[in-house]
Amino acid sequence: MQNVPGSENVHAAIEDTSTLEAEVRSRMTQGENIEQEVRDLTVKALSRQGHDQDSLRHVMGAVLKGVREGAQQKLQSSSIQAQTTLSPVRDAVAGLDSALAQLAAASKLTLEEAAGRAQTFSKEELTRLRANLESIENLFFETLQESASAAQDLVEVTLRDIILHAKRNGTAVGSQLKDALEALNHQLKSTTYSQLEAGIHLTQAITDTLRQAAANVLTEVAERVKPSDKTRGHHG
Repeated sequence: MQNVPGSENVHAAIEDTSTLEAEVRSRMTQGENIEQEVRDLTVKALSRQGHDQDSLRHVMGAVLKGVREGAQQKLQSSSIQAQTTLSPVRDAVAGLDSALAQLAAASKLTLEEAAGRAQTFSKEELTRLRANLESIENLFFETLQESASAAQDLVEVTLRDIILHAKRNGTAVGSQLKDALEALNHQLKSTTYSQLEAGIHLTQAITDTLRQAAANVLTEVAERVKPSDKTRGHHG
């Protein structure tokens, strides 16, 4: 049984995602380093939320709604070429992908650090984390698909093109998840059922790692997630 968060937490999460959506929309209309800005905004949001499927879906949905609305706003008010207006959509989706990859990297790093200190997590927590991690890439594609369906004209075409490209070439989060799941399965094998009460809680530990990454204190997480040409579209 998962704990049902109090209504205060639910309200805070809803408020958080609507703020996130507005911030992403604003960056889309006037930002410059869209990929980096969307990545940083998403990592901050992930460091304040749970990492269950519902929370992740809310964060991804808010980011993509901001991307979609910002791009459509820009297209309507802009006399520049559509292609120039649409390239930030690709950058923003790459930023979201990169932020999700940072969540996977933070999970792996947290597990490695705990193993290094001979700390263990309960089997229940590890199993829950595995279910959450295994669902991330599918959630990413589902939310992109929903966003494409809700978009109009060129923005819809661009989002569908991004989905095709990502399915063909892989995603940053997909390649990072392989490593994280490997570390997690290793921990699960060495964890006995008697270890039900661990000294630290896994979700909290991952959130702390992400908070450090969001504050740029922890460069190790970012270093692990260098986007490769394979997972990115070629510009130019």
